[in-house]
Amino acid sequence: MLLEALEVGPFMANCYLVACPQTRECIVIDPGSEAPVIIRKVRDLALKVRYIINTHAHIDHIGANGEVSAAFNAPLLGHRADLPLFRSRASSLALHTGQGELKEPDRFVQEGETLALGQLHVKVLETPGHSPGGISLEIGGALFTGDTLFAASIGRTDLPGGSYKGLIRSIKEKLLVYPDETDVYPGHGPPTTIGEERRYNPFLT
Repeated sequence: MLLEALEVGPFMANCYLVACPQTRECIVIDPGSEAPVIIRKVRDLALKVRYIINTHAHIDHIGANGEVSAAFNAPLLGHRADLPLFRSRASSLALHTGQGELKEPDRFVQEGETLALGQLHVKVLETPGHSPGGISLEIGGALFTGDTLFAASIGRTDLPGGSYKGLIRSIKEKLLVYPDETDVYPGHGPPTTIGEERRYNPFLT
């Protein structure tokens, strides 16, 4: 698995480029801002964008959807339960950042769905709580958790559609079932592992 992490925008969100080494097919996870930076990196690495996918529909993760999708003629994927956020500048928090037009997903994904990415497989896990349609992705044995799980922290639940009980349930039932050595790439901050969070995350111990 080829992996490139880009920290973009004023909220320092992580945008991930994940690609199959053999085919160079790539998925762009959460292009939240700085579309030119993301587009340039994809082209510098000679990757072929197969999908763009949002772990949830807050503006710091979706702000560059339109530009990146148009640049590579790639479909945007998200979860149906977050559609009200994709459609609302207030609920997506775009209203507070001054960012422009929001792009809705071209297609929705759901729990257990698997996307082909060259010789890699992208498995969708429904992990609501930070938002109603929050998802995580399992790729090449690693987890991309959006704003569900961070190093030593969890996503906030005081935004529209958030649920603290739902978030904790998602983490325990969908993420902590993975082995301790599983790498975790969150939507903000440094990577971690399932074992580290199981042992030391103050919200989970």
